[in-house]
Amino acid sequence: MKYRLDHYSQPLNGNITLSSSKSESNRTLIINALSGNQLQLKNISDARDTQTMRRLLSDRQPVWDVLDAGTTMRFCTAYLAITGSGETITGSNRMKERPIKLLVDALRKFGAKIDYLEKEGFPPLRISAQKNNFQSQKISIPGNISSQYISALLMIGPILPDGISIKLIGEIFSRPYIEMTLALMDHFGIKSTWKNQYINIKSQRYQGRSYTIESDWSGASYWYSMVALNKESNITLRGLRARSFQGDQNIINIMSKMGVETEFISDGVKLTSIPVSELNQTLDFKNCPDLAQTVMVVAAIKGIKLIMTGLESLKIKETDRIQAMKKELLKIGSLLHEENRYWKLTPGTIPEDIETIETYDDHRMAMSFAPICMIKPLTIKNIDVVKKSYPGYWVDLKSVGIIFNKC
Repeated sequence: MKYRLDHYSQPLNGNITLSSSKSESNRTLIINALSGNQLQLKNISDARDTQTMRRLLSDRQPVWDVLDAGTTMRFCTAYLAITGSGETITGSNRMKERPIKLLVDALRKFGAKIDYLEKEGFPPLRISAQKNNFQSQKISIPGNISSQYISALLMIGPILPDGISIKLIGEIFSRPYIEMTLALMDHFGIKSTWKNQYINIKSQRYQGRSYTIESDWSGASYWYSMVALNKESNITLRGLRARSFQGDQNIINIMSKMGVETEFISDGVKLTSIPVSELNQTLDFKNCPDLAQTVMVVAAIKGIKLIMTGLESLKIKETDRIQAMKKELLKIGSLLHEENRYWKLTPGTIPEDIETIETYDDHRMAMSFAPICMIKPLTIKNIDVVKKSYPGYWVDLKSVGIIFNKC
């Protein structure tokens, strides 16, 4: 089903209470399960990925279907490796194309019995913990892979008889997500050391403490985009913290050069429109890959040339986001191409009538392109994909006056 977003020609004003962080929610749910459900968690995300994890951890069925939730797949695979009794973990067709071999290899070293049920190196898996066969191992794993593998291993580390030692090989991508995991573990009583490329965690017990999940900086990024594309904006986003565990808080720095000023208030941030400061920018998304699609769209619309690095992980997300962005950016007159691990975005002329934007079953495609309606009418296909991370996205857009019509 397609929806048309009407052109928004008035100043953009609103007060939005964002969905809570999916990243924090998913980590604390696993930590809670590992603690024996001792934690007191508040403001758990309503995102489909998080609710899926919550259901799987509480129901303990023989088959764990994570749908299209990558974080849930990786975290639950590690959790079952130390608690499982022959459960099958599976997911959508796209999930069965997303690699998991590095995580499985590491978990097998601890003694877990894991079998591939279809294609070698990919879900679905059958997992059994071998509790009398847990082995102390020093794990070496590339630092430039998905940080979800590393976080999954870290969270089960304290439960292992001798803890865990991980050596990160080479350049480390998505470092803030690893730091978030360790910070949340520390909040619940787990001490760790991270020196150079080595992370060490001794065998310990999680402590039953309380925690309130912060609002989602990834979700905030789409509001930064709307403010950047509307010359007279004043938006307040509730529930965000100045001292955040979330790497996507880097949207503040990125958008400060693309037309958005951020002011922290007692319970969130106020965003206002300011002039663009640079029309040629170089950005590294190594630590915040989920911001890349949003930033590319803003740059394309505002005529900002980008040279980008750190986009490698986008190829194995809900879709191949690099290819998806190439196709959809062409519809707004912009070219995206790669040269030796650099990606260049060259803005062009925005057509009078923009072709329907495809979402590729990817929530971030829908939410990244929607802010174009600040300057032109826009039609988007399959808008329900936002349920994966920000179910209230379209309701929040309506609350500031954006009009939707089925077409």
